[in-house]
Amino acid sequence: MKVELENVKPMEIERRSFEIITEELGRELPEETAPIIKRCIHTSADFEYADSLYFSEGVVEKALEAIRRGACIVTDTQMAKSGINKKALALHGGETYCFMSDEDVAAAAKENGTTRATASMDKAAALHKPLIFAIGNAPTALVRLYELIREGKLRPELVIGVPVGFVNVVQSKELIMETDVPCIVARGRKGGSNIAACICNALLYMCGRPE
Repeated sequence: MKVELENVKPMEIERRSFEIITEELGRELPEETAPIIKRCIHTSADFEYADSLYFSEGVVEKALEAIRRGACIVTDTQMAKSGINKKALALHGGETYCFMSDEDVAAAAKENGTTRATASMDKAAALHKPLIFAIGNAPTALVRLYELIREGKLRPELVIGVPVGFVNVVQSKELIMETDVPCIVARGRKGGSNIAACICNALLYMCGRPE
């Protein structure tokens, strides 16, 4: 069997991929959220994100403003952290953090009988910086964020809630959607660290270079 391949140069692969996504969607997406939805589809080859991604009111504009003011991004995995375009974030004065491997986080989790993800959210809350949380793996991180928000101990600029899995995943996402904090959530079981990172990158690319 002869396989026909498109003759696409390396620099054009992403552009062509987005053209295919637009063609196969077969419908218009909201202008504000389209770049995020399409990048999630590009990352996963899963068109369900066109319908499953939840955006709180005005979240994209609020997120872009936060990035431009130097907000930092906290992730729940090193994988998500490594996937974020740090140069683009640094242009606006932001940094990335992941505390999951920190010794003090491991000690706090053991002492309190919690997960490291829970303890890492407590450590992040003590940063006293404008923060965006990109959660792609641990529903316990989202639950702890919900608790910290309800207790008035934390006010994130944005919560990206896209953990993947089966245990408490759907419920943790619904908790975040109940808050008045700006959020982007992948409803249902799908998500992952790659989706968390690609949402961050979509927002960073939408910000452009600072003047």
